[in-house]
Amino acid sequence: MKIVSVEVISVYNNFRSANSKWSPIVVKINTDEGISGFGEVSLAYGKGASAGFGMVKDLAPLVLGENPLTSEKIWDKLMKQTFWGQGGGTVVFAAMSGIDGALWDIKGKALGVPVYELLGGKTNEKLRAYASQLQFGWGEGEDKSALTQPEEYARAAELAVNEGFTAVKVDPLGFDLEGNWLGWNLTKHLSQEQIRTGYERLKAIREAVGDKVDLIVELHAFTDTVTSIQFGRAIEDLNIFYYEEPVMPLNPKMMKVVKENVNIPLASGERIYSRWGYIPFFQARSLDIIQPDFGTCGGISEGKKICDMAHAYDIMVQGHVCGGPIATAAALQVEAVLPNFLIHEHHRYAQLKPNTDTCIHDYQPVEGYYQVPDRPGIGQELKPEIMAKSEKAIIK
Repeated sequence: MKIVSVEVISVYNNFRSANSKWSPIVVKINTDEGISGFGEVSLAYGKGASAGFGMVKDLAPLVLGENPLTSEKIWDKLMKQTFWGQGGGTVVFAAMSGIDGALWDIKGKALGVPVYELLGGKTNEKLRAYASQLQFGWGEGEDKSALTQPEEYARAAELAVNEGFTAVKVDPLGFDLEGNWLGWNLTKHLSQEQIRTGYERLKAIREAVGDKVDLIVELHAFTDTVTSIQFGRAIEDLNIFYYEEPVMPLNPKMMKVVKENVNIPLASGERIYSRWGYIPFFQARSLDIIQPDFGTCGGISEGKKICDMAHAYDIMVQGHVCGGPIATAAALQVEAVLPNFLIHEHHRYAQLKPNTDTCIHDYQPVEGYYQVPDRPGIGQELKPEIMAKSEKAIIK
């Protein structure tokens, strides 16, 4: 079997007219035996989708003619024969991730088994999920909501719990009191108003859902070392499940400082790439939960290695998932295998129709749990009509 072409697809969706920031990039790898695989470059949000698109175009010629079943060989080639690969970074590893995911999809389809079988088989029969990003509201509505009042946060959490979720995640500081995203500076000492606002939002959630629901606090690294310690200490009494991205990962020593000063488990990983990127966090044992994104960390191949390394340090795994349905499917396949799996991120965007309608299958948690797809490969593909509408480049 040989790779004969690579398609890079900027996925068409109905968000584009209202929200141009949502731009999933999908890689489709085609073989001479008629088997095609799909992988996602998980740069759908923020600024980077067009760079990911271009990076896959640059890497694609290196995989033409290769046997797609030799994913380790191809990964190493992309890492070592591209010059910039050994420098790492978001765009390079995200492009490699999209290619790697497509190769695993091909491998599963060729052998007629789901990817989790190739990674070692199921450790987890079903995967606990949490409702992610409640500060934007919860439910099937397509528009983002800017929640400001504690009762609004409580209501969003109640909606999620009524769907069966036993854990929720929220950024309590992202919106100021006027509903402006990042409307106040979070990298200077927090004012009492900021601390009180964030605390009251979280307290309202805790009082609404009770002690049987786990509450995850997300800061998106908008805070720095001092402010994350300020806020972390203020919320310790609310029994927080874990504290996500209190600081950015570029200076790993700062995560250790937070760890030593806040009595809440720490999580990070969506902006940490490859096993090499995780080494300082493992060695310092500054994280309790890692959150590798299998569409940016280096792919399924690299993500599995990272998670196995974490296991040696008694660190749990929650795959980061904020992308299209292909990103979700890939994460489920890996998480099914992991003994140190903790919980799956069910992002608000994973339930919105303009996103779910781009793919053949709509995998959603039931009563707060995912069943892992048993279809060959990752078990997900773009719809043909979506591919026809999408901007794409074909390398052959």
